[in-house]
Amino acid sequence: MCVDATQPVPAALTRRGVLAGAAVLAGTVAATGTARAAGPAPAPAASTSAARARTGDLVIRGGTLLDPATGDVTEDAVVVIRGGTVTAAGRAGSVRVPDGLPVLEADGHWVLPGLTDAHIHLSTTTEARAALGHGVTSARSGSTSFYQDVALRELAQHSPALSPRLRAAGVFVTPTLGDTVLADPDLTPLARSRDGVRSAEALRRVVDVNAARGADVIKTRVNERAGLPDQDPLTQVYSHEQLSWIVAAARRHGKGVLCHSYSERGCHDAVTAGIRSLEHGVFVGERTLREMRRRDTYFTPTLTAIAGLAESPDPVLAERGRTFLPVLQRAVRAAYELGVPLAAGTDSSGGTVDPVGGEVELMHAAGLPALEALRTATTGAARLLGLDRTVGRLARGYAGDAILLAGDPLADLSLLRSPVRVVRAGIPV
Repeated sequence: MCVDATQPVPAALTRRGVLAGAAVLAGTVAATGTARAAGPAPAPAASTSAARARTGDLVIRGGTLLDPATGDVTEDAVVVIRGGTVTAAGRAGSVRVPDGLPVLEADGHWVLPGLTDAHIHLSTTTEARAALGHGVTSARSGSTSFYQDVALRELAQHSPALSPRLRAAGVFVTPTLGDTVLADPDLTPLARSRDGVRSAEALRRVVDVNAARGADVIKTRVNERAGLPDQDPLTQVYSHEQLSWIVAAARRHGKGVLCHSYSERGCHDAVTAGIRSLEHGVFVGERTLREMRRRDTYFTPTLTAIAGLAESPDPVLAERGRTFLPVLQRAVRAAYELGVPLAAGTDSSGGTVDPVGGEVELMHAAGLPALEALRTATTGAARLLGLDRTVGRLARGYAGDAILLAGDPLADLSLLRSPVRVVRAGIPV
């Protein structure tokens, strides 16, 4: 049975109404309280009141500035942020510092741009603030069940100290929606379909509803999940033709597609169907990697998630993790050597937010030089999100997002796991 998805999404359900409902689900009311996200305690303190810091004006003074784009290191650096945007950055004495701005003393620390997690599932403000605590100031959603990520994106725009800047994916385009059909009344007709979300009409319906509700990107799958012991991650759930329908529907709305994948055949079908980024991709082969390089398709391997399977108490998942991780590490190394663009993503979900710094470490362990590994969570990830002229550097015109580290991350990437201080849009978090 096919669902009639040819009718346009009704305008009666306004985007504002959906955002309001999603905001409640995301817990934005609770975010106005005084609870603090778990994470490392801040060390250097701003030299003026928190009330002043909320204006997004800040001077970060005295640290060692690292620019991931060039690899340049500037000692005794000054970064000037006005209204949440960097207006100047350089060595002390070469940068004019306006009078009266709050100052964050960074002596003895390294100063880097905020990090980007290119695959994370954020559904609550608690999770969003935990991500900020790990230095994630920008992120791309890997989908949510009820458009919580759309609401969090809106929250981040007016209250940047509560959430990373977010590219929302809305709901997952997957054969079985389950309770997600309740995320929007325009999805509920899909519950009548005997075959699930598989026809061109049904696939287009989910993409159209996502676009209407404000999603920035579209998330789909080509294989079953690795994190469920009763599923086989090498089983393909969508064909090349079905993936092409999803990509075409997304492109009509100007959206790119990220695709959950494992098998080589599934990866190749997804890439040749025109996706923007391949997620997980454990068994991706050289043929597909070369096609990714030709098409400029990103690879987000989520090494953190695969490594986490090996620690599962479930013996099936633990064996899966032990088997998959070295295969994925070889794929990451091959992708880097072939020139495939890489982005760091933790695939954090379910209330647990893993530090994206750990993903950078795993990229390095897979064979990337330290600076290249760092770029997967800064300039590289920023380009994937379409934010390469906004985030990933602390240079004039870029966002005033920064992290302070206790030492040189290029000598010890583990420092990225525990930022000493996080600044989001000129606001010390």
